[in-house]
Parts: sequence; C-alpha cells; structure tokens
Amino acid sequence: MPAEWAPHRGTWLSWPHKAASWPGKFEPVPGIFARIVAELVPNEEVHLNAGDAELEASARDILRRHGVPLQRVFFHRHPTDDAWCRDHGPIFVQRRGPAGAGEQLVLDWGYNAWGGKYPPFELDDAIPTRIAQELGLPVVAPGMVLEGGSIDVNGTGSLLTTEQCLLNANRNPGLSRPELEARLRDFLGVRKILWLGEGIEGDDTDGHIDDLTRFVSADTVVTAIEADPRDRNYAPLQDNLQRLRSMTDQDGNPLRIVELPMPPVLHHEGQRLPVSYANFYIANGVVLLPGFDPVRDAAARAVLQPLFPTRRIRVIDCTDLVWGLGAIHCVTQQWPAV
Repeated sequence: MPAEWAPHRGTWLSWPHKAASWPGKFEPVPGIFARIVAELVPNEEVHLNAGDAELEASARDILRRHGVPLQRVFFHRHPTDDAWCRDHGPIFVQRRGPAGAGEQLVLDWGYNAWGGKYPPFELDDAIPTRIAQELGLPVVAPGMVLEGGSIDVNGTGSLLTTEQCLLNANRNPGLSRPELEARLRDFLGVRKILWLGEGIEGDDTDGHIDDLTRFVSADTVVTAIEADPRDRNYAPLQDNLQRLRSMTDQDGNPLRIVELPMPPVLHHEGQRLPVSYANFYIANGVVLLPGFDPVRDAAARAVLQPLFPTRRIRVIDCTDLVWGLGAIHCVTQQWPAV
C-alpha cells in the first residue's frame, strides 16, 4: 500500500446525503465537501460516489455555486449508506513483480459500520468491489473487517494501528492478534505492525489511528498531544507517545516523533466531539487540515508546514462536519497513481 503522500491519480469521496449523520446540522455539510473538492481539483482528479441522478444533480449544483470547476470531477452511480469514504472506500495497492513494475488492485475489506453501530451499511460494504468492477481492476477480499481510518502506512513496510479498534470484539472476533497481523502483512505488503493503545474522547470508531498518529514521511510521525492533564484525552495520548518512543520502523530505526497540539474541546448538544488535527489529508500539492479554532489552527499549521515543504497547508473549517463524528481524512480516500 503506497503512503498517502505518494503521487495520486485522484481522490474518492461519497457525496453526503444522510441527514441523520448530522442531526439538525446537515445543511452546511455539502458545502464543506465542495470546499474540499475545490482544494483538490487544481492538482488531481476527484471521483464522487453519487448513487442516483438526483444526488448527482444536487452535487453538481452545490459545486458550481462554490465556484468549483468540474473538468476534473467525475461522478459515479455507486449508491452509499453514508459519506465516510475513508472507511468504506477502496484501498488501492500495487502488486509488484521481480522487475518492480506491477498492477494496481483493489482490496475489499469487510465493512460493518464500526462494529454494527449504524445500520444499514450493506451499500457501503459493496463500494470497493463496485468501483473495482467499474475501473476494470482486480479485486481481492482479505476476509476481515477493516476500515481505512484504522490504519496508516509509511509505504516502506510499517503500519500504525490501535489495539482499541483492531482487537475490538465487534470487528473480527474470530481472529487472533497474530492472525490479524498476518493478514495486514499479506495484503498491504507491510513488515512491521506498530500498535498504539486507545483513541480520543468522542470517537465512535473505537480508536481510529487517523485521529491520533500519522506518518508524514518514511521515518517521521506526528502524534496528537493534549496539553491539559485534566482532560480525558491526556492520559491515552501520553500513553501513545511513550509507545512511539520505544518503537522502531521495519528496518529497526527509531521513529522521528513530532508532537501535534489538540484543538480546544468542542461539544454539540451535550456531546463531546472527536476533534483532532491528526485528521488531515495529504493530496498532490496540498495538505487539507481540519479547522476548529483560529488560534489552535494556526499552531497546528505551523507544526505541519515544515514537514510538507512542497505542499500548501489549507485549513478547512470542520466545526459543522465533525458533528457527524469525523473530519477531512474520514471522508477522503486516495487513489494512487500507478
């Protein structure tokens, strides 16, 4: 599996339509998607899952009203249950031959809406195979439940994940930890599995890595840190930091660790929301950073910009989007260039 910063052919998103995912606050969400698309199209294709003509027409209208040129936006009649394409979308991998060249294929992991929390999810579960068939790509089913937001790779043999998510009984109760690791190695081409502990408060995915710690180069990770010892995120994020300090990559080299601040606590209707600057998305020429507070946003941007000297850091306000319990990385899925 290529690293996220490897060249993209495009980005896949599933156009939002499920108002129940943002109860009482759905109206601004399509506009946030339009802003994401607007930042991507100067540098890569954007592919949108829109299940019927009415949803496609609505998406086109919103994109036009936000000034998004549509020449590099492609619509696909793949119906979805929800908009979290990171977790239900295709994971593209490269199958390499002896000479280095190879073919691209799609992995269709099982998807059960984060342990059966939000049925129905059958349409989302079918998305990788539908896309592979449309593109004429081989599709392989590894035979286990796995969401894209639960893993992060450096493209040279290491993978980050969490015990809270992958070892949760609501995902793969019939598979042991060694069996899970074997499938990750076999299907993603990794050699080293790096296990962190627990996720952040308010995260209904049971601890996805994309709210915690991300590779930004083959030897460097950024990891979310809560500065307030009284906050409930402080202890689990400190535990993850200590684990990272003892870890090495696939070649036995220590990781370079960069600390990323957490946003201020955000509640909506009495519910704590899973806000994290680690939920950024790396695209061609740009890194899309979720914004929650101007002052903290600027601090997070200042941490990330030196790590991506050839990409612009663009902040997109996600205070409405995160009411659906996810942000920019959660709604995007990269399509690597071959």
